[in-house]
Amino acid sequence: MYSLLIKHFFRSKTVWLAFGILMFLGVLSISMGKQFLNQKQATIAKTAEQQQKHIETQTKLYEDDIGLLLYYLKFSFVNPVEPLAGVSMGQSDVNAHIQNVSILNLEGQKYDTDLVNPMRLQVGNLDISFLIIFLFPLIIIALSFNILSEEEEKGTWKMITTQGISPFKFLLKKLSIRVVFIYIALSILLLLAKIVLGIPFSIAFLQIVIISYLYILFWFALCLFVILLRKSSNTNAITLLTSWLILVVFLPVLVNNYVSNKYPVEEAFAMTIKQRDAYHTKWDTDKKETMEKFYNHYPQFRKYELKETGFSWLWYYAMQQMGDDESKAERDAMFAKIQKRQELSARIAQFFPPLQVQLSMNTIANTDLSNYVAFLNETTKFHEDIRLQLYPKIFENQPASSVNWKNYKPIFFEHQNNFNMLKSIFSLLLSTLILVGLGVFRNLKYFR
Repeated sequence: MYSLLIKHFFRSKTVWLAFGILMFLGVLSISMGKQFLNQKQATIAKTAEQQQKHIETQTKLYEDDIGLLLYYLKFSFVNPVEPLAGVSMGQSDVNAHIQNVSILNLEGQKYDTDLVNPMRLQVGNLDISFLIIFLFPLIIIALSFNILSEEEEKGTWKMITTQGISPFKFLLKKLSIRVVFIYIALSILLLLAKIVLGIPFSIAFLQIVIISYLYILFWFALCLFVILLRKSSNTNAITLLTSWLILVVFLPVLVNNYVSNKYPVEEAFAMTIKQRDAYHTKWDTDKKETMEKFYNHYPQFRKYELKETGFSWLWYYAMQQMGDDESKAERDAMFAKIQKRQELSARIAQFFPPLQVQLSMNTIANTDLSNYVAFLNETTKFHEDIRLQLYPKIFENQPASSVNWKNYKPIFFEHQNNFNMLKSIFSLLLSTLILVGLGVFRNLKYFR
């Protein structure tokens, strides 16, 4: 019986069409992931070379004035791209992975990013996570929606039940063939992605594999639940497609709008304006007032006194510092709201598997918003360290040759995500078990 069901399944043109679509789009998504990784990695690889050339050029031009030199000199802070980013790009295709900052006002430099083709941003990127979340459920629906209703509509179901075959076992056999088929297709794509993208066999990769398999299982459970409602094939198809539209398309948009409206980040504009005004207005402000604020921030620099007349790099960099200091409240408020957005989205996503899987994959691959915010926060610390190292050189008017510029190489950001695997698995498994349990419970008499 099982071998006959397998032969009948693979005779269907729909099966081979589905397999062809999955493989074609899978290979395309992997190639796009590879292209994305190559572009990012090539840019990061050039950073060290470019920074060295930049420092050599600028130190030759302004070797007699270290204050002017550091006005132009930039230092690189890098957020490395992991191979898993090729599987789930998240927001890493639009967020900057390299911060080239000078010791001037920082907030105005943080959000400089690469120029990206707006048409490409509108279309978006195709990656494996997109296929798993959006396309695989459609293939599962196409292969499974009529495995019971078709038998009833053709009149063959009564023949099966009169032969002493357990109806439930027969149904599970038909469904299990489809589960194995989809799992094989998914395994092929994940294995190909691992090889092509150079993903190491790590806990993070294993987490993505497990979450992907459980997500597929959820959609089979949903199909089984609808199938066991024992409606017509057309009704099953419409119900499942509507479920897909709600879960995968409508609800994520609704959640995003709700979260954005609940925590509007109007501080972003206020911060930009304030940090610019904070140092531009200092040209018309009493210099002593500016210096007193600077000394309050850095008591160790109080020993450097401001000249009564003429231009002073001490005052100029103190003025730049005020741009960051006086916009700090808005910056902290903005990041606090972003954190609240992340937390609220994660709580809501527990009840919606597609959204949960998307957020989980982005977190595992370090391509989510929290990774970018952590990178920006570490950029602030990196910028502060550079300032503290070089401020004394400027204030003491030391020559540029007094600094060992070879020590200033790109620094790489190390981020440890706080992904909770057990929590993510629990919500997926619970949703799956509830659907299977409800479907079987209401058909206990029928499948005895």
